[in-house]
Amino acid sequence: MCATDCSSVVRLNIGGKKFCTTVDTLTQREPDSMLSAMFSGRHTVSQDSNNGYVFVDRDGKHFRHILNWLRDGVVPTLKDSEYSELLREAEYYQLLGLIAGIGDVLNNKRKENEELDTELTRTDIIKCIQSEKVRFRGLNLSGLDLSKLDLSYVDFSYACLKSVFFSRANLQCAKFRDVDAEGSIFHNASLRECEFTGANLRGALLAGANLQSANLQDACLVDCSFCGADLRSAHLQTADLTNANLEGANLEGANLKGAKLSKANLKGANLQRAYLRQVNLRDQSMEGAKLNGANMMGAIR
Repeated sequence: MCATDCSSVVRLNIGGKKFCTTVDTLTQREPDSMLSAMFSGRHTVSQDSNNGYVFVDRDGKHFRHILNWLRDGVVPTLKDSEYSELLREAEYYQLLGLIAGIGDVLNNKRKENEELDTELTRTDIIKCIQSEKVRFRGLNLSGLDLSKLDLSYVDFSYACLKSVFFSRANLQCAKFRDVDAEGSIFHNASLRECEFTGANLRGALLAGANLQSANLQDACLVDCSFCGADLRSAHLQTADLTNANLEGANLEGANLKGAKLSKANLKGANLQRAYLRQVNLRDQSMEGAKLNGANMMGAIR
């Protein structure tokens, strides 16, 4: 099947659940997604010869939400646990708009449900960053919305940054040494040359973030999402990336010596010229990963 007619009906079998939609729905709202690529007409898609369905080997539980997002651009109202499941599906289909929308919803829910003893407000932060040298070392900024701000070169070392919303912020050369930023959202943020040594980023969302040459040595990155992130030349020595999602991430030239990658998703990741010595690659998902020129001496495969 070569899908070129935008009004043509597409029949999908997602893990046994069947759906009908159109090429227009699958390609317009998220033009850079996997679904758009499949049905853009650039690729031949294999159909069941008996019924015309295209099979995708994923759990179909939340695919109706995926389709409704592509149709209407509305994030569904779900339980917290279901948002985590939907986020995984959005990452698989590379729906960056939906990923950002889920991040917004989760951030707003945290603000509503948590009584956080924040020492500064967003307005206070804006006033402070007008100074040349800004330090928020050791402060509790949990739950703040710091999205889209210019926070380059700010020192957040040792601060409590749980559930902070940094989406699309400029954080180039900022310092996050030993911070507790569990569950924070850095979606599409600029984090070039940032220092995260020893930081706790468990469960943080960094999809689409620019982390070129960032220092994440010894950081806790368990359950983090780096889907589509730019990690070229990043320092990840002995970082804990257990169960992290690095699908489609660019790790060219990154140093992962001694990093923990148990159950990490590296599908389609660019690991060319990466330093992978003493890394256990035995139980990772690495379909389509690029390993040309990688240093894998002592790696377990």
